[in-house]
Amino acid sequence: MTPLIGMPQGAEWLIILAIVILVFGAAKLPELARGTGQALRIFKSETKGLRDEDETPAAPKGELNAADEVAEGEIVDERRENNA
Repeated sequence: MTPLIGMPQGAEWLIILAIVILVFGAAKLPELARGTGQALRIFKSETKGLRDEDETPAAPKGELNAADEVAEGEIVDERRENNA
């Protein structure tokens, strides 16, 4: 038995495109495409970052790994607070 609703084919895509142009207007389409592209890039980078976090081994307590970015000034300030 074949499904009643399938993926759009040839002429159906043209009808969908025409409806999108009518709803959003031709001037807004490049802006919508740009926003969608940026959202996809952000999503991909975030998911890649999560995968990379899962693959990196945890550093022993007290040691910093490459992901721990600490400025030298922060370390000096922290030592001064501990000594005070």
